[in-house]
Amino acid sequence: MSKRNKGEIKAVIFDLDGVLTDTAEYHYQSWKKLAQEEGISFTREDNEQLRGVTRRQSLEILLKGKTLPEDKMEELMVKKNEYYQELINNITMEDLIPGVEELLNQLQEDGYKLAVASASRNARTVIENLEIGKKFQLIADGYSVKNNKPAPDLFLYAAEELEVEPEECIVIEDAESGIEAALAAGMHTVGIGPEERVGQADFRYDKIKDIKLADIVQ
Repeated sequence: MSKRNKGEIKAVIFDLDGVLTDTAEYHYQSWKKLAQEEGISFTREDNEQLRGVTRRQSLEILLKGKTLPEDKMEELMVKKNEYYQELINNITMEDLIPGVEELLNQLQEDGYKLAVASASRNARTVIENLEIGKKFQLIADGYSVKNNKPAPDLFLYAAEELEVEPEECIVIEDAESGIEAALAAGMHTVGIGPEERVGQADFRYDKIKDIKLADIVQ
């Protein structure tokens, strides 16, 4: 962890989508349905570009340069969110990514403060359906700050609310924009996913169950 002051790690901040549960498929299905209704081609490769960005940015990517009046943009974002909410209502504890529950329990036992920091405005609903809300001192979501990832604001907000310094935080992320945001905030980073996406993180693992906690918090 040579990029930042080492300090004592006091808090661990988790992204939500792709880290605690895999809602990427639900997002894909929702955007795909919207795209079909609008006569726009939208593939799984297109969907990968939406990882870690806001709903507004996602819609702009989906439109591929096509401009629409603001009221139409708002209408499409609301419609996509309605499709997504219908799907996440079916989420249960069974949808936790393997290894998440064990990691959260270990971190709790070791006395770390825990938070979720997600660009999603549906984060609280997903956390509630996963039945893990009591494990976190804070849920920071798309309503918490004006500038979302890759700006560092969401992570800095989480640190402030947890009453810890940025260098005392570890962020676990699966999106390039999330890693960029955490590094910009001066936090230590754990990337979940391929090298080409999260390789700039301090530590990288293919899956969250591969995390070696002792290596990271030393």
